[in-house]
Amino acid sequence: MIQDMTYEEIVARISHLLEQEKTNGIQVILEELQPYDIAEIYVMLSEEQRPKFLDVLETEQQASLIEEIDRDEQLELVEQINVNDLGEVLDLMDNDDLAHLLDEVTPDVKEQYLSGMTTEESTAVQKLMEYEAETAGRIMTNRYVWIPEQYTVRETVDKIKIFAEIAESINYIYVINNEKQLMGVVSYRDLILAEMDEKIADIMFSRVISVPVEMDQEEVASIIERYDFLAIPVVEENNVLVGIITVDDIIDVVIQEANEDIEKLSATGKSIDFDTKVWVASYRRLPWLVLLLFVGLISGSIISQFEETLQKVVALSFFMPLISGMTGNTGTQSLAVVVRGIVGQEMNKAVVTRLILREFGVGALIGITCSILLFIIAYVWQGSLVLSFVVSSSLVFTLIIGTLAGTIIPLLLSKLKVDPAIASGPLITTLNDILSLLIYFKIATVFLHHLL
Repeated sequence: MIQDMTYEEIVARISHLLEQEKTNGIQVILEELQPYDIAEIYVMLSEEQRPKFLDVLETEQQASLIEEIDRDEQLELVEQINVNDLGEVLDLMDNDDLAHLLDEVTPDVKEQYLSGMTTEESTAVQKLMEYEAETAGRIMTNRYVWIPEQYTVRETVDKIKIFAEIAESINYIYVINNEKQLMGVVSYRDLILAEMDEKIADIMFSRVISVPVEMDQEEVASIIERYDFLAIPVVEENNVLVGIITVDDIIDVVIQEANEDIEKLSATGKSIDFDTKVWVASYRRLPWLVLLLFVGLISGSIISQFEETLQKVVALSFFMPLISGMTGNTGTQSLAVVVRGIVGQEMNKAVVTRLILREFGVGALIGITCSILLFIIAYVWQGSLVLSFVVSSSLVFTLIIGTLAGTIIPLLLSKLKVDPAIASGPLITTLNDILSLLIYFKIATVFLHHLL
């Protein structure tokens, strides 16, 4: 049974059938698989077998395969599809996925692909591509079921039966007037429970939650999460319905935005995965690190200014990495909390004030706890109450400041309409290194004569 086989076993079976040219046997296997599974099998096949496998696939399967594989391999796959069949394959793709694909090709190739499609689908894709990237208009689909408000339940069900195959979702049916304005929404559940002769206008919800075409995709994701929708309508000016966004597209958005934030927090700037080449990964990491290298020189200048203090009390140098490291860690933790909170919550004066006070309390509590442990360690190791006091008190102040820096910097950037994730972990860590060393040596200098 296919469900009991691993990918490796299925690939071996399909490879054997390809060699034997038993295409019917391959289709029997594929009928039991999801589009994702077919994409995994395609990637695992050898370069020589992939074109043969593509020829076996039906048009709908080829369209689903393009949507499922990584974007880097999509163009290569499209080029392998028979030219006479390509237009029909592109027609069957989700318009938003096809729009992303066409962004990666030259204008001439784009025109070639669009000319092979039906006029209706080509126009719809070109309309999507007019919207800004990462907006509601760019990720919506025009494959949804709409009905006029004068329809009955029976007429609505009949229309769903006709368009169910091409509609991306039939969980919600959208009601429009003669000007295509969104008037209401009916769920599939409401239709099942209603009488067949009832008017849609009598059972629809007229308070429809919709999003404008220019809304950022992150905001759309927040609305869908807030209301637990499976889809949400997209409207243009005057509340004209132009498309819907389904929850599967929102999942892609959430993953994409999370990856972008991780890249910014780690100061890599652009995506780097296991397959990225050495020189490409280095090039993408270098700009931030070179900048931080020069900023980090300030730390060295601080140490040189307190060289006399270090020479007189060598034990101070032992605790330098600990003080700066702990400060950077708490700052990065606060940064992650704030960036995540800004995405999912509306920020106002009360929320910001409460957050800063909360993080101040967190920094103080962590600082006191860690400083007590450090005081004990320093005293047991060096036997000096003054040295123990210097390093432990420094830790309290630096952890509080590090926590506040990780909180306030992304909030300020957000206020200035700058992506707060740009306040990356390495930046926060470097700034906290400077502040922690400055505080540490200042306190040590004040108590220098006691340390001697």
